[in-house]
Amino acid sequence: MLILHIFIFLLSCLFLVLSAKWFIDSLTGIAKCLGWKEFVVAFFTVSLGAVAPEFFIGISSAINDIPELAFGNIIGQNIFLLSFTIGVCALVLKGGIEVESKTVRSGSTFAIIAAILPLILILDGNLSRSDGFILLSFFIAFIFWLFSKKERFRKIYEGAEEQKGLCAVFKNFGGLILGLVLIVISAEGIVRSSIIFSDILGISLPMIGILIVAVGVGLPETYFSVMLAKKGQSWMILGGLMGAIAMSSTLVLGLVAIINPINLDLAEIPSLVVARVFLLICALLYLFFVRSGKKISTKEGIILLSIYISFVVLEILIK
Repeated sequence: MLILHIFIFLLSCLFLVLSAKWFIDSLTGIAKCLGWKEFVVAFFTVSLGAVAPEFFIGISSAINDIPELAFGNIIGQNIFLLSFTIGVCALVLKGGIEVESKTVRSGSTFAIIAAILPLILILDGNLSRSDGFILLSFFIAFIFWLFSKKERFRKIYEGAEEQKGLCAVFKNFGGLILGLVLIVISAEGIVRSSIIFSDILGISLPMIGILIVAVGVGLPETYFSVMLAKKGQSWMILGGLMGAIAMSSTLVLGLVAIINPINLDLAEIPSLVVARVFLLICALLYLFFVRSGKKISTKEGIILLSIYISFVVLEILIK
């Protein structure tokens, strides 16, 4: 039984990689038709593609009356992206990840605030519907900021011809629908497998979300970020990652809390307490790296990777 669900979980993660790629490619194609600037594409369309798995896992968790799985998943994935993914990209890119753009730095600040906000709202052990509306309000403010300046809109790639015509639109729309269908199916497979893991292994759902689901869902984003790093597109790496963190922490958690409020006894879930502390450390450290220099260096990438390894080891020890 356990082996079967491990297979289903791994297969679902594989489909998440494929569906996220189709989803991102289709959204990028549509963005080309609209003539959006590079960073907006990364921050919005690529991020939306990365957040789609979390969105459907969150909705499925809320409907199945286990919203704590969604909370653990998003907290765990934020830690994963801020430490492991950025750390790996800093090692892949020679000289580190450049952060000279003011838009990147401002977007990073928005994303870090978004990541910390749920930690503040759940201090009382509850993420209520009113908290959900607060998170959604922050998401709306974030989107308004993102699209508020006209200079952020240009063609996606300098010198590239804009994709126009009904043929391109239908092709991209078809890929969008196919990606969404696979994401929904994969998300359901991950949620159902997580429930089985929790029952058989005796591990709390938040911890399943923090360690297992977060890694499975975060790997596709890490893969795409590494591919961008190899192409030298550092601006798109941070744009996509910060957009994913901001959207998952506000839009996804906000909707989950509205559908099914999250109630957690933090004293009985030490893994969640540890995760909150590590997320705060990762968030503040990342923001310090971005604000203090013009790049996240290889050395700083190693520090971030070390933090994630320490986090995983500690989570396993306190299980």
